[in-house]
Amino acid sequence: MAKKDLSSLGKELERKKETWSKAKKDTHRKLNHVLIFLGLVLVWYVGLFIAHDYTGSSVGMIPEENNMLLLYFRLITELNSIFEVLFSLGWFYYILFFFFYIFNLFILANEFARKSNSLSFPFTFFTKIYLSEKERQNYGSYLFFAIGQMFAAFVCPPMVFFTILGIGSISDLMTSQVGIRFGKTHISWNKNKTWEGTIAGTLVTLAICFLFVGIYWSLIFTLAFLVFDIFTEKPINLSDNLLIPIGCSLIYLLVRFFFNLDYYTLIIYWI
Repeated sequence: MAKKDLSSLGKELERKKETWSKAKKDTHRKLNHVLIFLGLVLVWYVGLFIAHDYTGSSVGMIPEENNMLLLYFRLITELNSIFEVLFSLGWFYYILFFFFYIFNLFILANEFARKSNSLSFPFTFFTKIYLSEKERQNYGSYLFFAIGQMFAAFVCPPMVFFTILGIGSISDLMTSQVGIRFGKTHISWNKNKTWEGTIAGTLVTLAICFLFVGIYWSLIFTLAFLVFDIFTEKPINLSDNLLIPIGCSLIYLLVRFFFNLDYYTLIIYWI
């Protein structure tokens, strides 16, 4: 009975979708990414506020060490360093890691069930709303989003992960919305994208990065976003939902390790 009700709901939502504009369809496809970002930031901010209120410090919320590649090397080369390394990341890192991964495993299960002839999952009908016709023939963009952001959550400290998640959600939404609504100048090698949309997404990226990782890293990540955005799909046949989080994560690991360039989080000073 419940399965039949869900199926009927899916068909009804699919009928409504046919009347939506291209911009509205795009918003519904990407809004859940934005809500994930805002929800996690809100949880972190409330936790930080409570920690400050009760302890007068941010111990546990902010990692003692954020040079992640250095920490991984220590785990490999120093046999007795495992507890010191794990505790240096702070308890919030593991809470964030756990809940974000549980949510993404839900997404992965939903997508693999949709593409399988033998597996089933109760919420595959949501893909009738969120996926374009092209995505229904392949794997949905939200699968690549989940994989890319899971990688970022694993190798980056919380503030850098929030930055990358914000880029992959808000900046990506702004890029497509401005491109759909106001875009006139198409990128010569990629007719599906416009310079107006790319510039809008780049400016939003700069603002997000400045709040979470400071001016130097905001310039680095903004340049990375610009390059990744204009070259994904064509000539690089790869989803930006996958390339942006993985690319930015690797850039952070390497620059932080080899150039010892730390970041600072502006929004902490608002507590």
